[in-house]
Amino acid sequence: MSEERFGEFVLVRRHERGHVAELVLDRPKAMNAVSTEMARSIAGACAALGEDRGVRVVVLTSSHERAFCVGADLKERNSFSDADLVRQRPVARAAYTGVLELPVPTVAAVHGFALGGGCELALSCDVIVADRTAVMGLPEVSVGVIPGGGGTQLLPRRVGAARAAELIFTARRVEAAEARELGLVDELVEEGRDREEALAMASRIAANSPVGLRAAKRALRLGHGLDLAAGLEVEDAAWRSVAFSGDRAEGVAAFNEKRRPEWPGE
Repeated sequence: MSEERFGEFVLVRRHERGHVAELVLDRPKAMNAVSTEMARSIAGACAALGEDRGVRVVVLTSSHERAFCVGADLKERNSFSDADLVRQRPVARAAYTGVLELPVPTVAAVHGFALGGGCELALSCDVIVADRTAVMGLPEVSVGVIPGGGGTQLLPRRVGAARAAELIFTARRVEAAEARELGLVDELVEEGRDREEALAMASRIAANSPVGLRAAKRALRLGHGLDLAAGLEVEDAAWRSVAFSGDRAEGVAAFNEKRRPEWPGE
C-alpha cells in the first residue's frame, strides 16, 4: 500500500496494486469540516485520480472515529465577507463535483455524522456503505442557506422528490436504519465495519474490466433522467466504446479458457 498526501487534510492510499484508491478525509480536529483549503485538496486529489488509468475504484473514507464529515467549516465561514464567500464558492463547488465526476465507480464508507456537505460528498458517490452509527442529513436551511454541494439534485435521485423535499425542508437528521429504508444508504453494516466492507466491495469491483467499468458508469450517469429511447442510445454508444477493446477480447478469451482475465485496460 502506498500513500500520497494532498495538502494537510486529504490522504490518498492505494490498494490492490493501485487499482483501488482510498480518498481519506483527514481533518480529525474539526471532524472533517470542509474548509477552503480542504476543499481545494479534495478537488486536487480527485483530478489526479481521474487522470490515473490504473485506478478502477475510489473509496471515500474518514480518519475521524465519530464522523465522516460534518459539512462546511462554519467557523471559517463566520469570518467571511460577502466577497470572500463569492471567491470561495467555485473552490467549494469543485470539491463536490470532483467526487461526482470521477470516471470510475466510487464507494462512500460512512460512520458517525455525515451532515450538510459531508452528506453531499457521500451522495456524490455511486454506492454508500454505512455502519449503524451513521447519522445523515442536509441541515442547511436551518442556518439560512440551501444544500449547495449537489444535495438538492442528488438526494431526490436516491429517495424520490417528495421524501427529499421533506428531509431538506425540515433539516432533520436521519439515523442509519431509516437511511437504509429510504435508500439513502445502500448497504448497512455493523458498527466499525464501514471502511472494511467498502474496501471489500471495491476489491470485487476492481476485479472487473477497467474499460467496462468506466463505460458502464458513463452510461448510468448520462442516461439517468432521459426517456427510454434516448437512454438506450447512450447505452449503445457506451457499448460501442468497449465492444472492440482489448478488455473485451481478453474477457471473452479468459471466460472460454476458464481463467482469470488479465485486463489490458484499453
